[in-house]
Amino acid sequence: MTSPSDSPGPVPSHGTEPRTRETPQAQEKPLVEGMSALANMGWQILLTMGIASIALGVVALVWPGATLRVAGVLFGIYLLVTGVFELAAAFGAHVPRHLRVLHFITGAASILLGLVSFRGPLESLLLLALWIGFSWVLRGTTETAAAASVQDMPARGWHVAFGIIGTLAGIVMIIMPFASIATLTLVVGVMAIVLGLTEVVRAIRTRVEIGQLAPGTGTQRRPLFHARPHPQH
Repeated sequence: MTSPSDSPGPVPSHGTEPRTRETPQAQEKPLVEGMSALANMGWQILLTMGIASIALGVVALVWPGATLRVAGVLFGIYLLVTGVFELAAAFGAHVPRHLRVLHFITGAASILLGLVSFRGPLESLLLLALWIGFSWVLRGTTETAAAASVQDMPARGWHVAFGIIGTLAGIVMIIMPFASIATLTLVVGVMAIVLGLTEVVRAIRTRVEIGQLAPGTGTQRRPLFHARPHPQH
């Protein structure tokens, strides 16, 4: 005679099988692979940018005249594109009426200056130098005035110094446009080479660090609480 406690429990159906839980290592594998792919892409982008920067610096130093002509053409294209967008904004329905006149004047002036810059390399370089000079003067004056008016500005002395230097550099650019822009080309070339070498070194160091992290060598974390049987059991 069997007691009710000895009766067999419900028999699991054959169609259902217990689900196997993935181990933490299996769950972390896609994440590790994604991080590795992202790291490889990062050092490749750094290397490409570094090589391109070095090439640009070498071209600016070896062929400064050709570099200035290309810069003048690109500046003319920039003026034309900016002028077209400004004119389109002037006739937009979302722009207030009092700003449409300003957009129209700015766009027409940009298109006119862009067309003038395509008349020859001298005109384009002159416009580029004047554009840079006036922007430096405006930025330097604004930064100096802001630093002088705000007493508790962090690094207030540096802001004043940079503002004065930028203003003076802009004035020199306006007074001597061709000599200043030629000097600026040489400075940009040297800076591009230095920055390119820095990026290449960073890319190589990143590649070496990725190579040292071999897959599967990660240390496993020990559980904080060990499942040990109680002495009374």
